[in-house]
Amino acid sequence: MPAAMVGDLGPGSEEGRLPKLDRPFYETELYRLQVELVKMQYWIKHVGFRLILVFEGRDAAGKGGTIKRITEPMNPRGCRVVALGTPSDRQNSQWYFQRYVEHFPSAGEIVLFDRSWYNRAGVEKVMGFCSPAQVDEFMLSCPEFERMLVRSGITLIKYWFSVSDEEQEARFQSRLNDPARRWKLSPMDLESRDRWVDFSRAKDEMFARTNIPEAPWFTVEADDKRRARLNCMCHLLSKVPYEDMTPKAVKLPPRRTEASYTRPPLNEQFFVPNHYP
Repeated sequence: MPAAMVGDLGPGSEEGRLPKLDRPFYETELYRLQVELVKMQYWIKHVGFRLILVFEGRDAAGKGGTIKRITEPMNPRGCRVVALGTPSDRQNSQWYFQRYVEHFPSAGEIVLFDRSWYNRAGVEKVMGFCSPAQVDEFMLSCPEFERMLVRSGITLIKYWFSVSDEEQEARFQSRLNDPARRWKLSPMDLESRDRWVDFSRAKDEMFARTNIPEAPWFTVEADDKRRARLNCMCHLLSKVPYEDMTPKAVKLPPRRTEASYTRPPLNEQFFVPNHYP
């Protein structure tokens, strides 16, 4: 079975486990890769490249953290994250892919989907938010839809973040214990926790029917968040044929002064109190 088709580690499995990546090494390598991502973005803007990145996977698998590290150094004017909520009644009456298409990139742009049209093959199917006929139609339409995108000149890269049930449970508990991260654990996440096998079955069928040569699935082993982020970033950089088009550093001229202008007194302004003297 090819690497892209390997499923999530099963309950109690130790296969593929590696020690956590050393933090100093991780931070050094993260910075190096982020510099390369900036170079990539300069090239994408220069040549009018269009790039879509799809991030799917288990709840708490680390998709959001990886997306954050990818976008962190980039110019937000040419790099957007799309994380759509529950569709409205109007959107439910539209062609299924319609609300995603309106967020697609123009020339020189990168769009990252934090979950995507694959909701239909995963959470919507497992939770009963759509009918079996709608799922079947999606499975037939999705490969053709993605082939059409690729033929139009869009580069589509799909990532599946794979996490073991033990690691997912640990991350759920961590979120429950951290008030600043508790919002990340939704009622839907808790429901999916009880449907591990159902989601595994849905994911395996999704891979079997949508893993096409034009837009294959790439699995990111995500039990170690640091390693998963670096591996995903390295892979992304390898899939875009960019060249270094970083502008040369400019030399700042001396700042001009205007002797005739007098600034207003500071006591006429309101300042935020300094709580950290």
